[in-house]
Amino acid sequence: MNGVYTADQVRAAEGAMQATVADGVLMRRAAAGLAAHVRGFLGAGYGRRVVLLVGAGDNGGDVLWAGAGLRRRGAHVTALLLVPDRAHPAGLAALRAARGRVLPVTDDTLDDARARVADADVVVDGIVGISGRPGLRDPAPALVAAADDAGVPIVACDLPSGVDTDTGGTDGPHVRAARTVTFGTRKAVHALAAPVCGPVRLVDFGLGPYLGEPHAWLLDDADAGIRWPVPGPDDDKYSQGVVGIAAGSATYPGAAVLAAGAAALSTSGMVRFAGSAADEVRRHRPEIVATGDITDAGRTQAWAVGPGIGTGDGGRSVLEAVLHRGVPTCVDADGITLLAEHADLRDRVAGEPVVLTPHAGEFARIAGEVGTDRIGAARRAAAELGVTVLLKGHATVVAAPDGRALVDPAGDSWAATAGSGDVLTGMIGALLAAGLEPWWAAGCATLVHARAATLAAHAHGSPPVPAPASALQAALPDAIRGVRAAAGAAGTPARGGRGTPVGGSGMR
Repeated sequence: MNGVYTADQVRAAEGAMQATVADGVLMRRAAAGLAAHVRGFLGAGYGRRVVLLVGAGDNGGDVLWAGAGLRRRGAHVTALLLVPDRAHPAGLAALRAARGRVLPVTDDTLDDARARVADADVVVDGIVGISGRPGLRDPAPALVAAADDAGVPIVACDLPSGVDTDTGGTDGPHVRAARTVTFGTRKAVHALAAPVCGPVRLVDFGLGPYLGEPHAWLLDDADAGIRWPVPGPDDDKYSQGVVGIAAGSATYPGAAVLAAGAAALSTSGMVRFAGSAADEVRRHRPEIVATGDITDAGRTQAWAVGPGIGTGDGGRSVLEAVLHRGVPTCVDADGITLLAEHADLRDRVAGEPVVLTPHAGEFARIAGEVGTDRIGAARRAAAELGVTVLLKGHATVVAAPDGRALVDPAGDSWAATAGSGDVLTGMIGALLAAGLEPWWAAGCATLVHARAATLAAHAHGSPPVPAPASALQAALPDAIRGVRAAAGAAGTPARGGRGTPVGGSGMR
């Protein structure tokens, strides 16, 4: 698990580290790493045309020092000084000493600067650093647009300029990077604005000991793989966790089929379904024990409730019956709307092992507008409601009532399809039944859900194409197989059902 940090956290850590090393050491280390990654991005350095977009301050200094290193390796390097009188003096001197070209960008030279950008093999973005505000200021937008129009890739130094470090928000023009090279540690922007960062490469110069608790965590495949429940030698269908699903209706059975089917594919335990879509669920998944009423559902270790149950009296009765069970519960869709409308139901879930999975609109109903700070919003809602909150989006945020937060920056948007949330609900319910703590259940399910969406989109070759939620559901076994393989590659064995070691093939 990797942490991401805010600008203030990074500045404090760098300040503490700077006090222990000679002046300029950190910048030189960062610049050397940046130059190496630019060479790697190009596939070679000699003879390639590199244009530096240089702003004021240390970010510009990093880029100038990197440019000096690239020039010494035979690249043709031109630095465009966007704030000519505030360029980093030592970095500028180093580039000039390496015989790099320098062009101050003014009204008179802007056309020349655009032409140099359009003719480059790569542009290195050093416009602003972690202290920059969202949106680019003139003349930067014109130069970034010139690169985009000419199809010239941009490698961002630390983060794409014009994007907020802490929230990933943009307000106006900004860089969309083909790759981002960051220093010391990953920042929140790299998780929250992954599409504009491109692949992120970390230059580690020893900042770790000076960093405190991360602002949020990033799960990787191995994190999910080592926690994903699989049967052990002494397990049976009950010991691995029995999950109840309350979703859909006879008229609209889709939510029931998607949620219940996802639960069945997520673990080797048992799924009980309760609702008027029981016949349709049985038709699609004969292994699911389906009944028409929750009172007939039998014992369960967890429930998933909400998709398609309605927001009237009938839906409220279903939600109340599930909450009355007093087991870990995932509440989604109509269930969240019901919680938002009824304070007594909200009081019932406060402090309980409950996961809420709202999208932005549902979040607004129960916890106020999300705003630009997704991590802050999810953390606030979790604390106020006393439950784990999974805020859906391209960067899904999972926050626990104790303040823990994680971000899953999906590498694509293939999960943005009707019914995919129903699949996620069933997955979380199954993991809760298997014994995972709510924060982990939500985080692991989110990661595997995103992997399954990608697999479904690529199922028939390249380029990928949109796939419906039923295809996402069908891809769950391969997605789970992938994270378990990652756990094995990391040298950490996965755990068996409800914490037992993996092994054996006993069938019960």
